[in-house]
Amino acid sequence: MKVLVTGGAGFIGSHYVRSAIDGTYPALADAQVVVLDKLTYAGVRANLDPVADSPRLRFVHGDICDAGLVEKLMSEVDQVVHFAAESHVDRSIAGAAAFVETNVVGTQTLLDGALRHGVEKFVHVSTDEVYGSIDQGSWTEDEPLLPNSPYSASKASSDLMARAYHRTHHLPVNITRCSNNYGPYQFPEKVIPLFVTNLMDDAKVPLYGDGLNIRDWLHVDDHCRGIELVRDGGRPGEIYNIGGGTELTNRELTELLVQASGKDWSSVEPVQDRKGHDRRYSVDISKIRQELGYTPQVPFEQGLAATIQWYRDHRDWWQPLRRG
Repeated sequence: MKVLVTGGAGFIGSHYVRSAIDGTYPALADAQVVVLDKLTYAGVRANLDPVADSPRLRFVHGDICDAGLVEKLMSEVDQVVHFAAESHVDRSIAGAAAFVETNVVGTQTLLDGALRHGVEKFVHVSTDEVYGSIDQGSWTEDEPLLPNSPYSASKASSDLMARAYHRTHHLPVNITRCSNNYGPYQFPEKVIPLFVTNLMDDAKVPLYGDGLNIRDWLHVDDHCRGIELVRDGGRPGEIYNIGGGTELTNRELTELLVQASGKDWSSVEPVQDRKGHDRRYSVDISKIRQELGYTPQVPFEQGLAATIQWYRDHRDWWQPLRRG
């Protein structure tokens, strides 16, 4: 079997690729993995260094919007796991065009190629942000999509395109929607690596608004394990939420990071709240648990401590990215 992984040099995609190549996923033990990545600012070729010498890995530098390249690759593979996306909310507020181009047009280009070449499984990796904001309870997969940022709107659009290709053409698509990821190799613009690396350099960390926005935290290893369960056993056309089960306000998370870094609250700088800032995200994971046996396995305290230590030990990885 040959699997195309788009965005496989990014944070989550590279974790999936490393796990697929190192034998973590038994169903992919003999699979060939083709990574397609444009290597934008958040795509880092070094993320694949631990498995770069594997004969089962092939790297292709290219754009998911390149129809000719996508056509060629789709003719060579059996399945697709689609991570490639513009994903930073603040960047989408500053300029949405790149998000529409990559997340919507890029996804449609991939779906077209997959359809023409009879790909047997297409997993579209999305986000809980497509649901909008929820005051109480948790979203199930049949909730309406009410995105509030240009980023989440572009992801919701790509979700609907993926769903349409299943409904119209019977392309065997699955959609996964995850909560906030954290772990090693995460680009240092995202909150946990940003705060950890700022605190390491004795810089202040920005806390939006009153800091009471709530997020559910999911270790990247649990997320990728959930994606692999969906790739291997998800029912065609179905959507699966993947969550971590640890809800924290941004203020609570900041307190944990400040304390772990040996700093105090003087390192925190309140800043004006983000435009359209969703108050709370929470996904119901009953479906993936009951159908595919998923449960998060990385305790948050353990995962956070290991993540902080990884950034302490890998200054050579993140410091050039911050300078860039």
